[in-house]
Amino acid sequence: MGIILPVTLTAAAAAAIINFWLAMRVGQMRVKHKVSIGDDAGGPLTARMRAQLNFVENTVFVLVLIAAIELAGKGGSWLPIVSAIYMLGRIAHGLGMDGGKFARGRSIGVIITMLTLLGLAVVAALIAMRVL
Repeated sequence: MGIILPVTLTAAAAAAIINFWLAMRVGQMRVKHKVSIGDDAGGPLTARMRAQLNFVENTVFVLVLIAAIELAGKGGSWLPIVSAIYMLGRIAHGLGMDGGKFARGRSIGVIITMLTLLGLAVVAALIAMRVL
């Protein structure tokens, strides 16, 4: 028996790894700034916390949309590409939240995230309306 939702499974695995990476980065900053609970009032710890939370806030919708599109049998060869680009954008966003030489990654990640959410939502709506 084959895998029922291979793109969703792969995307969820990638998301778990990225979330783990983002959480480790938060932990490193907590140790560095000796902040066990809470944040550092807008400093680098807060930026890393926001990067992780922003990832979680958006990725849940992306994964649900990927799964729904895949279950509808409408994913095709484009869906894994969109999924991969989304995950790369989220890595860029996480790095960009630190500022410095990767600062541009934040805006790149935001643009990729918004386009992915909007694109997948439109495709899902068109599938639901039986246009696709």
